[in-house]
Amino acid sequence: MTTSRIALVTGANQGLGRALVEGLAARMRLDDLVLLTGRSQERVSEAAREVAALPDTRSHVEGRVLDVTDTDAIAALADDLRARYGGVDVVISNAVARLLPEDSQSARADEFIDVSNTATHAILRSFAPVLRPGGRLLVVASSLGTLGHLDPRLHHLFDGASLEQVEYAVESWRSAIHHKTAAEAGWPIWLNIPSKVAQVAAVRAVAAERRAHDLADGTLVASVCPGMIDTATSRPWFSDFSGAQTPSDAARAVLDLVFADGVDPALYGELVRFGRALPWHDGAPLTEQDRLLTP
Repeated sequence: MTTSRIALVTGANQGLGRALVEGLAARMRLDDLVLLTGRSQERVSEAAREVAALPDTRSHVEGRVLDVTDTDAIAALADDLRARYGGVDVVISNAVARLLPEDSQSARADEFIDVSNTATHAILRSFAPVLRPGGRLLVVASSLGTLGHLDPRLHHLFDGASLEQVEYAVESWRSAIHHKTAAEAGWPIWLNIPSKVAQVAAVRAVAAERRAHDLADGTLVASVCPGMIDTATSRPWFSDFSGAQTPSDAARAVLDLVFADGVDPALYGELVRFGRALPWHDGAPLTEQDRLLTP
């Protein structure tokens, strides 16, 4: 490519998102642009300045305020990047609502679903059309995103679903939480499980429609599991962090997907962990007593 490449990361003030921006800025070219996004103007500006000043940084780094719960703002940013640059080359959807073990899952459901799922749907819908040939559109999920982690009664909602059907399933789940019928319907108490399954299902839905065209021009749409990471978001959930990665370590496998030559068809549209696709139907439902959630 002779034109500058454009990369964007959501939820990038700290943790994995920040590490992804640092890695992109170090591995992209001098005339490329990495957009570090988050909700707080102060934190976004400070993080962008700090990344730009790192000795390994090569590309331009710019902070942009983006509240991923504002679907209109997501669409407007995609339109702006298309108008300014003709599209975007790398989009990594990473934003997540921090949830503590002592928090009421039902009380935090709306915020969690809005950040993790409604935002994912909006990013897929807004940025997939402006992804340039050879681009990468990745959604950070987890190994909990395989279908087998849900009660079998719920599998039909996500297996082979379109993006619109995934959205409907997510809103049905939200409604069941509000009406206190979620457990009766088979939804697990832990928000992270259906949320991650829905994220992966949404990616699979979009990828299924684009697969032939994307593989022909080397474009990758996928969800990614970075593994256990030692961050403020994940630390309260685990008693043993001896095997946890630093954010920089976890970012490396994701960035290898970004910078790989060509696209492995076996990874396209799949949930990818350390370079391997996790089978969609794998996993088993977790009990309500399972508090140590696998990343």
